[in-house]
Amino acid sequence: MMDDNSIRAIIHLDLDAFFCSVEVLNNPKLSGKPIVVGGKPEQRGVVAAASYPARKFGIHSAMPMSRAMRLCKELIILPPNFKSYRTYSMIVMKILEQEADLVEQISVDEAFMDVTSRISDWNEAVNIAKKLQNKLSANIGLSSSIGVATNKMIAKIASDYDKPNGLTIVMPGEEKSFLFPLKPLKISGIGPKIAEKLSEMNVNTIRDLSKIPHNILEAKFGKIGIVMAQWAQGIDNRPVQVSREIKSISNERTFAKDISSKNELIMILTQLCEKVVNRLTDNKLKVKRVFIKLRYYDFDTHTTQRSLSEPTDSLDIIIDVAKELFTFAWTDKKPIRLLGVGVSNFDDEKSGQTELFYNVSRKAAITD
Repeated sequence: MMDDNSIRAIIHLDLDAFFCSVEVLNNPKLSGKPIVVGGKPEQRGVVAAASYPARKFGIHSAMPMSRAMRLCKELIILPPNFKSYRTYSMIVMKILEQEADLVEQISVDEAFMDVTSRISDWNEAVNIAKKLQNKLSANIGLSSSIGVATNKMIAKIASDYDKPNGLTIVMPGEEKSFLFPLKPLKISGIGPKIAEKLSEMNVNTIRDLSKIPHNILEAKFGKIGIVMAQWAQGIDNRPVQVSREIKSISNERTFAKDISSKNELIMILTQLCEKVVNRLTDNKLKVKRVFIKLRYYDFDTHTTQRSLSEPTDSLDIIIDVAKELFTFAWTDKKPIRLLGVGVSNFDDEKSGQTELFYNVSRKAAITD
């Protein structure tokens, strides 16, 4: 084992086109074909995941399904099968736990591993990564891309560096040479808005960012500016955390046509509540807050919430609260484009027992 004062060995594993890959496992006839998982085009659906053959046509996640169909006439559209995705995810995570003492699952198809305590030499981490990649491919049939580095930030960037089925190693001491040619957007935590402001400062690479004094970044961006200065130097001291709690559970629906009928909206609201409560029951959770989301025909979006006096998993209570919130929020009776229901503020006694498997809404907007 490596000494306590030694450099960490962190692995980030990302399953390639995970939703589509699972669909191919369930139906091998889909192999090599342009497939996407997502909503129906006639219902304003979007692409949640695209296979690599589909990506050759320029199709990517978060794209309107109607546009994806125009780009590829032979496109195969599949509805999400979240139960199957969760099953495969759990199998993968169990395999990861056999190779590392610390595994942090950050979504249904990616995780960090700290293997420092398992190795006597840093290069052994590379062997573990290769072993994992081969095992997932041979035993399950899933392709993965892996990054190995001295911290989480660089390992995550490395896993995205050579997809699919890539293995990118950033050796200790090579952090800056790896990072400096890359765009700031490659760093998880620097989004398009921050990148745009950096571009206005003539910061187009991480090397450029590393040259900006800390005080200027702090003055321009606040606390995140201080962290950005560390990122640009390849510094990330965040530990790999074994457990992550679900922060919220929600379901929403975008309508093919804007709806202005209260009875119809209440019926849909009830259906959304049922889906949310099913997920609460699956995870043995109770909640202290209910919220709803309304997006009108003009894309004006509002969220309204209410705290509860006692934690609950009661469908009747959550439906009643959601209806009250809807009545309160929908005062101008404008046609609604999207309706959503969610719950949060979980009962502390229960929330720590559950791994994160359900943040699908967020993941659907990220290219896997």
